[in-house]
Amino acid sequence: MTKAGTTLVAADAPAPAAPLPRRRGIELALIVVAVLLSVYGYCAVGLARSGTVPPGAAGYGAGLGVLALVAHLAVRLRAPCADPLLLPIGVLLNGIGLVLIYRLDLETPGDRAAPTQLVWSTLGVALFIVVVLLLRDHRVLQRYSYVCVVAALVLLTLPIFFPSVNGARIWIRVAGFSIQPGEFAKVLLAVFFAAYLAANRSALAYTGRRVLGIDRLQLPTGRVLGPIVAIWLLSVGVLVLERDLGTSLLFFGLFVVLLYVATGRTGWIAVGLLLAALGAVAVGELEPHVHGRVEDWQHPFASIEAGEGPNQLSQSLFAFAAGGLTGTGLGLGHSILIGFAAKSDFILATAGEELGLAGLSALFILYGLLVERGYRAGLALRDSFGRLLAVGLASIVALQVFVIAGGVTGLIPLTGMAMPFLAQGGSSVVTNWAIVALLIRVSDRARSRLGVPKGEESAAPTPQDKHMETAR
Repeated sequence: MTKAGTTLVAADAPAPAAPLPRRRGIELALIVVAVLLSVYGYCAVGLARSGTVPPGAAGYGAGLGVLALVAHLAVRLRAPCADPLLLPIGVLLNGIGLVLIYRLDLETPGDRAAPTQLVWSTLGVALFIVVVLLLRDHRVLQRYSYVCVVAALVLLTLPIFFPSVNGARIWIRVAGFSIQPGEFAKVLLAVFFAAYLAANRSALAYTGRRVLGIDRLQLPTGRVLGPIVAIWLLSVGVLVLERDLGTSLLFFGLFVVLLYVATGRTGWIAVGLLLAALGAVAVGELEPHVHGRVEDWQHPFASIEAGEGPNQLSQSLFAFAAGGLTGTGLGLGHSILIGFAAKSDFILATAGEELGLAGLSALFILYGLLVERGYRAGLALRDSFGRLLAVGLASIVALQVFVIAGGVTGLIPLTGMAMPFLAQGGSSVVTNWAIVALLIRVSDRARSRLGVPKGEESAAPTPQDKHMETAR
């Protein structure tokens, strides 16, 4: 239009963001592939052992397929923008774990763990569905951070009042039923750490005194950092009393990672590594149970040289060596020689022997993808709590895989923990499905913010986020 000889051109309105493809069809196709691969492994074990397809193959495939399909429908209904890789990875890892446990059950007919593990897997998927359907926004969890930390401390304390199992007090056993409360406590503590650090991020990053004059190493005031350090020390102290040092290491790593992500200060990584090294040396020297594991790590073949036969770690190393590049084939290994922990702590040795380096690498790639997609979802969010929660949950999986894989391969001293989704353990598999469900919820919010209109109005940056961006 023109006015007084001047032409005014209306500014172009910003183009609306193109909606991201939801990719639920891709998710369904990947789930079908995951179920088929799991059924193939189940059949391969039967063919290798008896030359026939196991009679329960069809039922196993149908059960796993129905669980995966119901989970997919829940995601399609309540989290249509979620990352399409998270659920298929969980289904495939869980399916492979059931195959490996079933394979080891053939060596121990009096101690069959696969049926029980299938029941726990069903409960895990049910919890996944409940979380996806009922938790419409991950930020709701921030309101209950102190409830989570109280529940976590109660769960961590309960095993002290029960008898130890294999040198550690980490189980609650009542009338033949057992759970490991520490598995649930790690998710609750991740929620608390994420909520507290998100609420105090500015104070943690920009207040306090520098250490040794280093700008990147600045300790916040005790009023800010004190409560979270006290909670962390209390939880780790309880775990040390229970001799559950694997979970202690996991909590310590989670604390340091989230503190670094919240503040952006690399000095926390250095402090964390230094404290971890000092703590490991002290506990390794003073605690007999841990000292024995350190001795086994330093001299894995000492028992053989002494004429006492191979111990668990040496048998695990033999299994990896026997697997070579492509493995002996499912059902044709001898990892059962490891003993009572073959289905739990050392199940990765079975995978290494029967699937070889190629199969083992594929498993680590699956874990790496699960962690990477969790980090990606967190970094795409603007709200601090969601970002820290996603990073914390993904870091739990990463740290757990590192601690377990490093222990059974002789990279670090062995600590008793369950390989996510693979190892025997009901508490572990249920918790892992809860982690995947929370990552699904976070990724749905993150991807909707990037393009799909339904999440735009709720993705505005918080005042703390604006402050951080301005400071940077």
